[in-house]
Amino acid sequence: MTSNQIITVFGAYGHTGRFVVSELRKRGLTPILTGRDSDKLNAFGDTHPELEIRVASVDDPASLDRAVSGAAAVINCAGPFLDTATPVIEAALRARIHYLDVTAEQPAALAAFERFTDAARDAGVVIAPAMAFYGGLGDLLATAAMGSWAAADEIRVAVALDSWQPTRGTRLTGQRNSGRRFVFSNNKLEFLADPPPTATWSFPPPFGTQDVVSLPLAEIITISRHLQTPEIRSFMNLAPLTDLRNPETPEPTAADESGRSAQIFLMDVIALRRSEERRATARGRDIYAITAPIIVEATTRILDGRFKRSGVAAAGEIFDARDFLESLSPEHFSLEI
Repeated sequence: MTSNQIITVFGAYGHTGRFVVSELRKRGLTPILTGRDSDKLNAFGDTHPELEIRVASVDDPASLDRAVSGAAAVINCAGPFLDTATPVIEAALRARIHYLDVTAEQPAALAAFERFTDAARDAGVVIAPAMAFYGGLGDLLATAAMGSWAAADEIRVAVALDSWQPTRGTRLTGQRNSGRRFVFSNNKLEFLADPPPTATWSFPPPFGTQDVVSLPLAEIITISRHLQTPEIRSFMNLAPLTDLRNPETPEPTAADESGRSAQIFLMDVIALRRSEERRATARGRDIYAITAPIIVEATTRILDGRFKRSGVAAAGEIFDARDFLESLSPEHFSLEI
């Protein structure tokens, strides 16, 4: 447990970063606003004149060291994470502070586990990649669905969105991550088939039965690190992917004073063991906005000492998954387990 309540937010002026800064302040934590673009950073800082601003670049380790100096943790909201995660993690380790990010990128999450496990454990800090809607929420729901089971035959994750207005960062990340995606099959990571498998998924209301396509993101990496199952698959309905692939689809539009869009999401996770099925479902609004309470709740628990171990870890591995999810429900999403 630490009395230090200062959190560096790298990429603070970005779409998700703004939600994270707002959520930190609601929780009584003090963000340091940092990022690569001084003009955007200063413009955002004008809306929070009482907060400190520190310009930093992933190409300048000394600037990252200054950005995290005096903080208890750093939250990385700046993608593509293939470019930003490693330099910011290295700065966190030099400062011996915790690191969390919001990546959905499989290679970035995988690299965190493969490259920094020993260093994070030796430093006594938590490195928590993908602590967001993609990655973290699916991991927590899968862990909660498993409950008392020590192992499952299969875990399936399905996301339904009524629409998807991608941010510029989402588009840049997609361009940067042009390699093949992974699924977890036969107890190991394997490349997703091309073309990706399709299926039909019976979502709870308001979506109902939808055609879905395999779209594995960071949850494949995080779930496979700690839940015992030989098969992990993830899917998404088709409508949001049509929006995502259309270059004319606009960026998110605020529908209320919080800045949330009107987008509706449902994440449905099923764990299977022999003839038994367990399910955990979360429904809410705006996949970017919901990331903020997820990652800030994780940060708060780490600072309070409410985590199971240091090192590189997935959400369900270091937190009580059901308690974590219930702490966010019903204010941020509805939950059924």
